[in-house]
Amino acid sequence: MSETEKPRQKLRTGFTTGACATAAAKAALVSIITQKKIESVEILLPKEKKITINIASCKFESGSARCSVIKDGGDDPDVTHGAEIIVDLEITKNAGSIEIDGGTGVGRVTKPGLGLEIGTAAINPTPKKMITENLAVTGKNILDTSGISVLVSVPKGEEIAQKTDNPRLGIIGGISILGTTGIVIPYSTASFAASIRQSLDVTVAMKGDAVVLTTGGRSEEFSRREIDLPDHCFVQMGDFAGYTIQQCAKKGIRKAHVAGFIGKLAKISAGVKQTHVKGSKVDMAFLGEMAKRCGAASSTLDRIKAANTARHVQEIITEDKVPGFFLSICNEVHKQMTAHSEGKVEIEVILFDFDGSILGRFPQQGI
Repeated sequence: MSETEKPRQKLRTGFTTGACATAAAKAALVSIITQKKIESVEILLPKEKKITINIASCKFESGSARCSVIKDGGDDPDVTHGAEIIVDLEITKNAGSIEIDGGTGVGRVTKPGLGLEIGTAAINPTPKKMITENLAVTGKNILDTSGISVLVSVPKGEEIAQKTDNPRLGIIGGISILGTTGIVIPYSTASFAASIRQSLDVTVAMKGDAVVLTTGGRSEEFSRREIDLPDHCFVQMGDFAGYTIQQCAKKGIRKAHVAGFIGKLAKISAGVKQTHVKGSKVDMAFLGEMAKRCGAASSTLDRIKAANTARHVQEIITEDKVPGFFLSICNEVHKQMTAHSEGKVEIEVILFDFDGSILGRFPQQGI
């Protein structure tokens, strides 16, 4: 092991924005009941699990309180990590009711397909249920004669939301309060898969039957120049090519434009369904065989065999002017994606270079 390498340690779990809001709400209610500043609370998560969360700030009066929690995503790379989730809680005259809404920095729903009513705050059903259940237990005596109003806000939510899919999904003005378990599992693929399904659900709900599946932000940017479809039809599939096209078939999507760069598309063409850099490597032997079928010289094949990356292979193919190679990549991706969708989705594949020019497209459209 080199001096710069560190031994692997167990990754630390975190908690969701929904768990943060729940903890802040419970702390606010407890502070009203006890008239004491609350430093931590234990909350009940779905499936009867309990966790203790620290309270960052707590101010209270006789019938209202404001408490906050700092979002801790654990070792998961999460744009909401470190965000302050604030709850303003008030005791109301509406006996037995628990009302939950979003304030500053919590997005508002403007498109269908998210499982939330248009115009409402983007607080998902599980977090709402968590807040309600925890407050119902803690405030049982209060609810006999009064109600509870909860307002969730995130001071930097609108800024954070620009780094998420919320604007594309029609969630305007802030982040979503999310979480199905309350716990964030580090580097979990589950949240990304859920995001893909949600994006496709929005497309379907908006009566769309065609999508543009890209491997990331840059390929999406280049795709927008080529394909005239509404924002909600662009879905970043990341490394989950096989899964995404399967979901397209399941949800009745008619056509999928699949766009990306040589690295991801080379992996898909070789039959890799999950293309994360740590989970699979570009198969240089496979690319060499494709180049051979396109009539590449032996010297070119030797260079490909010794290449570092797929991008390096792209440079070699371009320099040595191997005809039809990029079209062949697109053709193979088309075959793989068609197989994953069981032939239920019409597929077009576009391979971009890193400046946004099209290297290959299948089926061909006269380029």
